[in-house]
Amino acid sequence: MIEDEARGPIGGVREEGVDRRTAAESVERELVMMFRRARNLSTTVAAHVHPDLDPASYSLLLMVDDAGPLRGMDVADRTGLDKSTVSRQIATLVDLDLLERVPDPDDGRARRIQLSDLGRERLAQVREERRKHLHGQFASWTTQDLKELARLLGKLNGMM
Repeated sequence: MIEDEARGPIGGVREEGVDRRTAAESVERELVMMFRRARNLSTTVAAHVHPDLDPASYSLLLMVDDAGPLRGMDVADRTGLDKSTVSRQIATLVDLDLLERVPDPDDGRARRIQLSDLGRERLAQVREERRKHLHGQFASWTTQDLKELARLLGKLNGMM
């Protein structure tokens, strides 16, 4: 039998290739399921923030919350959406009183968007509800499992 220093018998390389492909297919299947569930959850959570809020606008709201005040062009650059789409989403969020337009301190002619008091309050409320829900869901997991999941998710997010 032919030996490979790193992997042992050459037949093991073929088995490893099959195992790797099977593992990759399992990861893909689980990611598809997770993204589908995340999309459904975003729809539900968006409705808790405001009944007229759609998931895409909810995502924009989260981005503004994380980044702080932004120009519309900054939002378009970060999301990869065209300026007109972003402009409509911002207008909707302003109409729902979840965002507000404020002067840009760097350019007196420009405006930035930021969370309104209502937007900040509603996001804090749904985040706290989500946090409590997740704590309940993960109650049976060991701390080590949670740390490993966080590490692997960080690695995955670093690839995307």
